[in-house]
Amino acid sequence: MKPVDFRTTAIGRTLLPNVWDVVALLLVIGAMVLIVYGGEQTTAPLSELERTPVSLNPANLPLYALRTVLRMLLAIVCSTIFTFIYAAIAAKSRRAEMVMIPVLDILQSVPILGFLTFTVVFFMNLFPSQVLGAELASVFAIFTSQAWNMTFSMYQSMRNVPKDLEEAAQSFHLSGWQRFWRLDVPFAMPGLIWNAMMSMSGGWFFVVASEAITVGNTTVTLPGIGSYVALGIQQRDLPAIFYAILTMLFVIIAYDQLLFRPIVAWADKFRFEQTASGEAPASWVLDLFRRTRALRALTLPFSAFNRVISNLRIPLPRLQPPTKAKSRPSRLLDGTWIAFILAGTAYAAWMTYRYLSASLGLPDVVLVIRDGLITLLRVVILISLATLIWVPVGVWIGLRPKLAERVQPLAQFLAAFPANLAFPVFVVAIVSFRLNPDVWLSPLMILGTQWYILFNVIAGASAFPTDLREAASSLHLGGWRWWFKAIIPGVFPYYITGAITASGGSWNASIVAEVASWGDTHLKASGLGAYIASATEAGDFPRVVLGIAAMCILVTLFNRLVWRPLYAFGERRLRLG
Repeated sequence: MKPVDFRTTAIGRTLLPNVWDVVALLLVIGAMVLIVYGGEQTTAPLSELERTPVSLNPANLPLYALRTVLRMLLAIVCSTIFTFIYAAIAAKSRRAEMVMIPVLDILQSVPILGFLTFTVVFFMNLFPSQVLGAELASVFAIFTSQAWNMTFSMYQSMRNVPKDLEEAAQSFHLSGWQRFWRLDVPFAMPGLIWNAMMSMSGGWFFVVASEAITVGNTTVTLPGIGSYVALGIQQRDLPAIFYAILTMLFVIIAYDQLLFRPIVAWADKFRFEQTASGEAPASWVLDLFRRTRALRALTLPFSAFNRVISNLRIPLPRLQPPTKAKSRPSRLLDGTWIAFILAGTAYAAWMTYRYLSASLGLPDVVLVIRDGLITLLRVVILISLATLIWVPVGVWIGLRPKLAERVQPLAQFLAAFPANLAFPVFVVAIVSFRLNPDVWLSPLMILGTQWYILFNVIAGASAFPTDLREAASSLHLGGWRWWFKAIIPGVFPYYITGAITASGGSWNASIVAEVASWGDTHLKASGLGAYIASATEAGDFPRVVLGIAAMCILVTLFNRLVWRPLYAFGERRLRLG
């Protein structure tokens, strides 16, 4: 019997590597080597940080950039896992939503210094005398600047799945798990990816606080771009700040091209529309891997595993329509559940009161309320200005996929630009022209968070169905009528998600924006952020708790009274399908 020459068969030709396999393999091996090399540094003893302190030598920046990016990538992976679990439970269970969404409001309002105050000691004790403990504390701090935005995005998408798609899922008798994996996740994917990019950039905004940690008598400085920037600011080294900015720009372009651009191009197939879009986003990396043979063959087991997972008939709760009448047992369970929530809230409030009343008095509370209202006024003014500017710009960009591809790296860089890097300009200008810090430090609060609005509006405009655009054109909608009848209803849920996160991010940013320094020159604006920053630096835990509690209450009330009613209006009146 003549042996089969597999090189001449279809299967053999599919498995034989080509030149694209070589290029792709080099990229994969290079990424793996960098990850392994960076991971080895976390196993060193903690004393190694003291023997090799952070240096402003630009030759160290590639290693610092690698360490920072690995922390951010690990944080984004943890944020994605958290998003899938938390958003799905909150969207599917009405009773869980009563607790989880207010908790999410509170979590996004807790400043990063608030998390570091209580988590640094925990992680350091978890891995004593090891760099790993400090690394985990830094990763957790970055996680807290990424996860909430992504979770809100997926929750919003799952709550706004078009009705015709829901009816199709019911007609195909999909189980709860199949509906989640085949409908909810794909529909949420475009918005989730844009918010993941924004979250990655948001991690850069707080990277200084997460790598150069000072809480009371505890000081930990991890090698990274953030600690490099902190040292450059302390020593008034403008060339070092310039080198850090160049390194950030290079790193952001690199992971945009190698990671996010391929994901955006891949996720274009999940857009909800009934007619083909004019232009699809492209990625040279995705095209490279699509042209490979051997590497694509290696992905076949993963594709088979995905099919098995997506076909599992696991019963999960279904999203109940809000107008469905409640039975008497349901009302009884709701009342019991609400009573349980109120009891838990009252107990937490009582424990907080006991802790604070032991060392603080009414004047401290009055001071915190005054500072909180000042910061609230700043947030309202800045979010209003950002809305007027970035909603039209985001719509204009989002409706032009090719332009969105070009703007994407620039927007990521601007969103990643830490407020600390602007300290030299702001501090020198305020001192030179004798300006009021209460006014001119305020723009630092919106410097990194305004991009949440831009990214979400771009995501909404990009996902706006082409058939609706054609319908608006056939009806000759133009000018203000086109804005108010077509595009604003289409992007409104996305805008609300971005505005909620931008609002919470602005409160977080007040920690670094209301206290600015450049060398020995220190400026301080009145506000809750400056109050918490000063208390954290002094290790005054009761005042840290009081400031964080006040910030959580103010942010939650603002979300409940302003953003949530607007969110419900968009879900009820402006839902596609």
